[in-house]
Amino acid sequence: MSLFKKKDPTAPEAPADEIKVDGSAAFGEFETVSAAEVDEVMKKYDRESNTRIWTGVPQKVIQGIMAVFSLYCIYSTLWSTASLEVRLMIFLGCVNLMGFLYYPMSKHHVRENYIPWFDWIIMVVGSACFFYYAFNFDPIIEVLTSASKMTPTFIVIGIIGILSLVELCRRCVGVPILCVAGALVVYAFWSMLGKGMDIQHVLGRMIYTLFYTTGGVIGTPINVCAKFIVVFIVFGAFLERTGIAKFFIDLANKAAGASSGGPAKVAVISSALCGMVSGSSVGNTVTTGSVTIPMMKKTGYKPEFAGAVEATSSTGGQIMPPIMGAAAFLMADFVGVPYSSIIGRAILPAILYFAGIFISVHLEAKKLDLHGMPKEQLPKARKLIKKIYLLLPLIMLVVWVSGNFMTMQKAASLAIVLTVVVSLFNKDNRITPGKILEALEAGGKSAITVGAACGVAGIISGTITMTGLANDIINAIVSVAGDRLIIALILTMLCCIVLGMGVPTTANYCIMAATTAPILIRMGVPVMAAHFFVFYFGIVADITPPVALAAYAGSAIAKSNPMKTAFNASKLAVAAFIVPYMFCFNPAMLLIDTTAIQVVQIAITAFIGIFALAAALEGYCFANMNAVIRIVIAAGGLLLIHPALTTDLVGLVIVFASLGFQYVLSKKRKAAAQ
Repeated sequence: MSLFKKKDPTAPEAPADEIKVDGSAAFGEFETVSAAEVDEVMKKYDRESNTRIWTGVPQKVIQGIMAVFSLYCIYSTLWSTASLEVRLMIFLGCVNLMGFLYYPMSKHHVRENYIPWFDWIIMVVGSACFFYYAFNFDPIIEVLTSASKMTPTFIVIGIIGILSLVELCRRCVGVPILCVAGALVVYAFWSMLGKGMDIQHVLGRMIYTLFYTTGGVIGTPINVCAKFIVVFIVFGAFLERTGIAKFFIDLANKAAGASSGGPAKVAVISSALCGMVSGSSVGNTVTTGSVTIPMMKKTGYKPEFAGAVEATSSTGGQIMPPIMGAAAFLMADFVGVPYSSIIGRAILPAILYFAGIFISVHLEAKKLDLHGMPKEQLPKARKLIKKIYLLLPLIMLVVWVSGNFMTMQKAASLAIVLTVVVSLFNKDNRITPGKILEALEAGGKSAITVGAACGVAGIISGTITMTGLANDIINAIVSVAGDRLIIALILTMLCCIVLGMGVPTTANYCIMAATTAPILIRMGVPVMAAHFFVFYFGIVADITPPVALAAYAGSAIAKSNPMKTAFNASKLAVAAFIVPYMFCFNPAMLLIDTTAIQVVQIAITAFIGIFALAAALEGYCFANMNAVIRIVIAAGGLLLIHPALTTDLVGLVIVFASLGFQYVLSKKRKAAAQ
């Protein structure tokens, strides 16, 4: 699932070995990854890539239907005056209808221009349930004033609608999120039966809550999706067609390609930028990694390290402002603050995250004595400057949204128009009427997975609210933790990683916001810090064993051991495992109740701390480190990351003393070698 459109595996694309950095005639010297290999990896690790094959007239018809759907979504969010329930039910009905047009029961049940009879039934009957509710909303709400008014007919309609949405989610998103939803539904069912309710009453109450009220499938997640996210998805599909991904890679090559271990640094920068707008850890790992991973391997990095760098950087794109994927808009809605406040507070943690990766890559290059790419093979600055206009739609979108000049959906709509205008200045990537149709289709297709995931996320939040399970979990963890915040944070972290395994970003955050964020809020953590904490650990599930999908996708491209790649990715993402603890203990790291001087102090000391941790984990700085020095410098780094004056001073002494020792040691070793 992605906020912005990633590569469509069904579309004809140039093979990866033809994707070259401007000015580099030597790209073919690197081990290349073919388009077929990329598609195979995408289908293995990204459920969204397993689609039906449409050709000829059927393809044109479905393309037109998807384009109309995208235009309807834009119209609905900008001008529709229908009630919230009606708009959301129509949206889910369309998602259900077109979802079964695109996604087969499994990747093994794919025939060209073919849908089996049972998929037709599921598609028509399931969608009809949502449309029936939407077009008969007024008479239905007059009858269904409470759960006790549920009739067998209403129950059947609700069950069919929910089951069809669940099946679509399984096809395009995956099983993990359904396991969570299924476990909660079973718990809700048996808990109410245990209170003496009969089965019909229990079933009626559950279906009433999950289907007919805004506390279920048409709850906050799908509301934010239909209101904001889909428009941004369409914008991303248009932005994709301006060639901005290649511009990011060229820009990264110019900035870091010639330095020590340059290709790995290029991967960090380009994947952060591309991942920021792709919204998909797995998708960005595969598509961007098909270029960057072979470059890193050719330079001399081990395959498992190369795959880990790409996976970690692509995953980090989800926390990279100003976009941060769809979760940024969800967080603004959940927390009740402007979008600009979210991206402002996300800056420092994101910088520390990528600083940790960048430093590790640099130290690894120094340890292995790796060099950068020849300057003559790098893009020319004048060519990049000529293409700087490609950033204009993205810049204006952020300005419009952050400055509260207009609503987010209106800003995204204007950004789409601006993208088309900007593309006219680039003859190679000019958005023609045909590309407009392709972009609208791509936007509608990506909206299917987002909508299905958000709908199921609504089921999760609805059952939690209905049963009071969230309060029970909170009370249990608070009881175990007592007044020790660190224990509550550790337990919450484990919950987030487990619940986030294999779950797309948007649904991931919805689950965390409903289940785990309240735990930390109860413990006295500021609301903003609590939501950032669970968001971070939900995201890093993509690179945390045993279900590290992004890392496994990177290993498939790098042809490395999957588990070694996953552990390397976790090591590179050390900042993501530490920084969230720091801003919970001291929210100043999120610019909460702080001053400019404090921010500067926190930024400097935290950066030095991240450097120390990266050096300890790499076991190298100036020279190879022994175990004692690694432990000592790691301890100093942790003290520096914690934003407090005493810990900062002690940490500085430890870190600089350790680095001084390493520097003297390196000089002695060089002298001895001469």
